[in-house]
Amino acid sequence: MMYLQLFWSFVQIGLLSFGGGYAALPLIQMQVVTEHQWLTLQEFADVLTISQMTPGPIAINAASFVGTRLLGIPGAVIATIGTVLPSLVIVLTLAWFYFRYRNLSAMQGALYGLRPAVVALIASAGLSILFLALFGSSSLPQSLDAVSWPAMALFILGYVIMRKRKVNPIVMILGTGILVVILTMAGLPIQQL
Repeated sequence: MMYLQLFWSFVQIGLLSFGGGYAALPLIQMQVVTEHQWLTLQEFADVLTISQMTPGPIAINAASFVGTRLLGIPGAVIATIGTVLPSLVIVLTLAWFYFRYRNLSAMQGALYGLRPAVVALIASAGLSILFLALFGSSSLPQSLDAVSWPAMALFILGYVIMRKRKVNPIVMILGTGILVVILTMAGLPIQQL
């Protein structure tokens, strides 16, 4: 029964995650954290971090991680197939329609109209993760006492470096990890980060 539930959850994610991996984040969060409570929000943030560090799409990496955590290797296979199957069917169908009707203005209009929705989904997931990292919850805090100032400093530093220097995200993740280790060894408790 758990295999079927895991498969169906990731089929829904794969079916509804238009716009790629980042657009899938709120769907994954809803299924994995909110609805089934397979992971806590903190564990979900850790999954996203790991998914960014490993090759491949975020949704597939998250499916593999959650499946492994719940049911071992068979769970990872089931969750990954559930994530990929809807996309495979949809892409094959859309490719057929696109090549057949690509010159129609309705096709171009539909593709253009999906862009704002995708941006909104990405922004929603990004803000949830940002709030969790900086405030320890998925929403804005009531006071500035809840702000993790070391995390805020790392966020601003990372943002400025990414915008000004165009540093590779993997280098940024590794550099931030090393910096956190150094700060922890210097006596700054890791819970504050």
